[in-house]
Amino acid sequence: MKFLVVDDSSTMRRIIKNTLGRLGHKEILEAEDGAQAWETMQQNSDIDVLITDWNMPEMNGLELVKKVRAEEKYSDLPIIMVTTEGGKAEVITALKAGVNNYIVKPFTPQVLQEKLEAVL
Repeated sequence: MKFLVVDDSSTMRRIIKNTLGRLGHKEILEAEDGAQAWETMQQNSDIDVLITDWNMPEMNGLELVKKVRAEEKYSDLPIIMVTTEGGKAEVITALKAGVNNYIVKPFTPQVLQEKLEAVL
């Protein structure tokens, strides 16, 4: 299973990658923003799960989700948003855009595991 982890914080990408690794997932790509993530997705058509932050430069996570969902080939791609945006309005906005699950930072590895299991 191949993951794409998108966050402008290298520390957060490392935390998510380490957690995924502990859960047995070894194929993990990463990107610093939505634009880089989109480019990565065009070069790797076999991504199974997208985990993205919301607040990033270039193209934010919400813009990325909308762009991904606009493509027919990604209609079933599980997307988890990991963000500091924890308000009810933000969660609803993300879900309407096509996010399958939502994690508010900070989070525990168990939370990531539970959210992953829910979308897979």
